[in-house]
Amino acid sequence: MVYHYWPKTQKNMKRHVESTLQCACVKWFRLQHPRLALLLNSVPNGGARNVVTGAIMKAEGAVRGVADLELNVARGGWFGMKIEMKTATGRQSDTQKAWQRAVEAEGYLYVLCRGFDDFRHAVGGYLAMPPTRRESG
Repeated sequence: MVYHYWPKTQKNMKRHVESTLQCACVKWFRLQHPRLALLLNSVPNGGARNVVTGAIMKAEGAVRGVADLELNVARGGWFGMKIEMKTATGRQSDTQKAWQRAVEAEGYLYVLCRGFDDFRHAVGGYLAMPPTRRESG
């Protein structure tokens, strides 16, 4: 038997749409780039948690505002790509904007994708860039 989760609030509906979009993007990426499949991963920061689980996650290093996906492939002078998934009308929170500024300052590319085509074009363009050279040392 298959159970479907149908969110009851507008906020939960938005999360559900973003989650479905993210799942489709990850599936596409892994089919298109099997050699890099393990290098695209999600950051499980969202979702409802009880107080104890939330405290444990925070102690383990969870940080508010972290992007939804990270592509751990160095290209075009960047050390990796951080991807935030949003609906067409979704907005970044202040903590997401602060986290974006922090990772960009450290040499990561941050992209905001508002749909599958945004994701496909952003990832395709990024992977087409030459590999970032490592410093010897």
